[in-house]
Amino acid sequence: MPKLDETRPFLACNIAVLTVSDTRDEASDRSGNALAEIIARDGHKLAARAIVKDDIGLIQAKLKAWIADPAIDVVISTGGTGVTGRDVTPEAFEALYEKKIDGFGEMFRMISFPKIGTSALQSRATGGVSGGTYLFALPGSPSACRDGWDDILKWQLDNRHRPCNLVELMPRLQEHLTTKPKATV
Repeated sequence: MPKLDETRPFLACNIAVLTVSDTRDEASDRSGNALAEIIARDGHKLAARAIVKDDIGLIQAKLKAWIADPAIDVVISTGGTGVTGRDVTPEAFEALYEKKIDGFGEMFRMISFPKIGTSALQSRATGGVSGGTYLFALPGSPSACRDGWDDILKWQLDNRHRPCNLVELMPRLQEHLTTKPKATV
């Protein structure tokens, strides 16, 4: 059961939402709308939102722009995580990761199994880090977005969550880019 340290102040994250779909537009983007609503409900800031087609180049172009934007801490996508020929979101995301968060996809499928049974194996939900930005790809249904948020991301993106959370690691995500001076003898 999640445990929050209520003595710590809540720190809002700036979150971008990316819908990957060949058929959705603003009016029909139920999953993107669900994510935007729950992000705001839980006190975070919707920093950006976009819809792109199921195309690796388009997905990566949007991800790269958001990764380069210091005002965006987290990107959450919806759609394109299945196994059909047009489902390329995991490939687009994973090619950009500096570090993959294997447990995110594993945990998402674990949470999905009691709800949808063995159909959970069809999800290729994925998470990772690039350029100091967390990247999470969820399936394209509103219920999958709610599950991914309510059961995983809500807690890991809350700095009060104990024993640890992803927010408190944010200042250290790019420490591999800093070089230490050579020791002098």
